[in-house]
Amino acid sequence: MTDDKSPRTMKTVETSWDIIDTLEELDGARVSEIAERLDIPQSSVSTHLSTLKQRKYVIKDGQEYKLSLYFSSIGEYVKNRCTLYEAGKNEIERLAQETEEYTHLVAEEYGQAIYLHEAKGENAVGEDHFSKRFEMATELHSSAYGKAILAHFSEERIEQVIDEYGLPARTENTITTRNELFSELDQIREQGFSLNDGEEIRGVRAVGAPIQQADGSVLGAISVSKPVSRMGDEMFREKMPEIVKSTANVIEINIETSKSKL
Repeated sequence: MTDDKSPRTMKTVETSWDIIDTLEELDGARVSEIAERLDIPQSSVSTHLSTLKQRKYVIKDGQEYKLSLYFSSIGEYVKNRCTLYEAGKNEIERLAQETEEYTHLVAEEYGQAIYLHEAKGENAVGEDHFSKRFEMATELHSSAYGKAILAHFSEERIEQVIDEYGLPARTENTITTRNELFSELDQIREQGFSLNDGEEIRGVRAVGAPIQQADGSVLGAISVSKPVSRMGDEMFREKMPEIVKSTANVIEINIETSKSKL
């Protein structure tokens, strides 16, 4: 999602990134598979892959190309220079210890959620699902952290996000209409926390809260996920929201104090 309504782009760069995206999607691929998927000549694919390999961003395993660990290094570089990550990672660890469940710290870019950090409490479940979340950006409307972020966007930006990514159903409980989503976002702004009642994973509830700057802009959000069997209504709607909001407030204070040291 971009604010530039008339971006000027370079076709060769676009093709290289299309190839990178395809290698990620297919978990490695041959030249012929990439060419077929992107509908471009194999000679063009080979040239781009040779360049990427020379720059060490892909490796060749037999006849198959795969993304290299150089991307991991770039990701760590970016994350470690993220103020939200530095201010929030220890608090997320403490929250996991306190709740004994999975806790999450996410940022927002281009209208999607990007996982920065997660911590696993003693009773946490859903490891496979949450581990995969680190591998991709996700829509905001079906998660507690995502809705906490959306609630602090302008109406115009919310509409832009919906237009670009839609409101796909993750479960039968996922919000899939604009009117229902806007109604819930109004409630989130009023109460200061968000709820996910089996909307992302069937049988799992989550409570989220936004991380905001002093000017009210939102940097990201945190959340705690629990199975419904361990998250009754009182815990879900009263006790856990206070715990999550308190942790979010500490992270916001960490961010403000870090700025004062600069």
